[in-house]
Amino acid sequence: MNNKKVLLTGITGFLGSHTAIQLLNKGYEVIGTLRNMARAKEIKDIIAKNTSNIDKLHFAEANLLDKNIWHDLISEVQDVIHIASPFPRELPKNENDLIIPAKSGTLHILKAASMHGLRRVVLTSSSGAIIYGKDKSNRKSIFDENNWTDVSNKLDSTPYFRSKTIAEQAAWDFIKTDASGLELTTVCPGAILGPILEKDFGTSANIVIKAMDGSSPAIPKIGFDMVDVRSVADLHIRALEAPEAAGERFVCSAGYVTFKEVADILRENYPNKKVPKFILPDFAVRLFSNIDKTIKPILIDLGTERKVNNNKAIKLLDWKPIPVKDAILACAESAIKLSLV
Repeated sequence: MNNKKVLLTGITGFLGSHTAIQLLNKGYEVIGTLRNMARAKEIKDIIAKNTSNIDKLHFAEANLLDKNIWHDLISEVQDVIHIASPFPRELPKNENDLIIPAKSGTLHILKAASMHGLRRVVLTSSSGAIIYGKDKSNRKSIFDENNWTDVSNKLDSTPYFRSKTIAEQAAWDFIKTDASGLELTTVCPGAILGPILEKDFGTSANIVIKAMDGSSPAIPKIGFDMVDVRSVADLHIRALEAPEAAGERFVCSAGYVTFKEVADILRENYPNKKVPKFILPDFAVRLFSNIDKTIKPILIDLGTERKVNNNKAIKLLDWKPIPVKDAILACAESAIKLSLV
């Protein structure tokens, strides 16, 4: 039986809760951090429905900006999976509301991990740290782990993508000068779909929910690399366990899918739902974003196709992502069960 103890940040999030379930099912003892302990019972009850090892789950209240708490928590574990990072549904008024906690939290955790002689930290980054900040001629391309988002190009990046890029780059800069032997691995997911466990769902699930809840009159001409949350959790654990994952970045995608393809899949499987068919012209999407502010962050993807190459994770870690169609349908089925649509 596995007797390793892992610190998992952001356990109340979409990815965090699924990662906790998979860690527990593999026999790990998990300390999950959350911003408010008031949510502990609720999230524990949700996770308990999906594992028989709930007795191995513990909770700790922690703020990314509080460097002292991380020393206390990290002294109790062997490894860290650091998922927690601000991810708003709308563009923030001040980008530093995202950048400062994302970067500071990452560095607080790495410094504490180094001081306490931990083996490895797995950091959740984003494909947003790879595919943005490009000039127009380089946007329609296939990107991999060697590419980085240029945060100085604010026309082709958002505050959230800049926060993920800056945090990941700060992590690699720290590791370059760290002499403790601490290992770092980063995972860079695209839009995360799959089964929603509770009403506080991941932002990317809106791709499916808004196509089914009647709030979208038409479909924007847009697409993303998408991936099932269960596959993202699986890749994090592979990145934690595999010796060859040390010092590596991993693209985490099951394939590029347009919103039209998402809508077609949903319409075929849910013929009674009013899934939009009409493609909205780009100018109309920009106008509509003034009404629905959650659309603002995706405007930079209008009229382009940014794709990523996922071969590295598949070849090096034997990762087998769940097909995107299955992720879309699992997201839809769970959204209906939770009365989100």
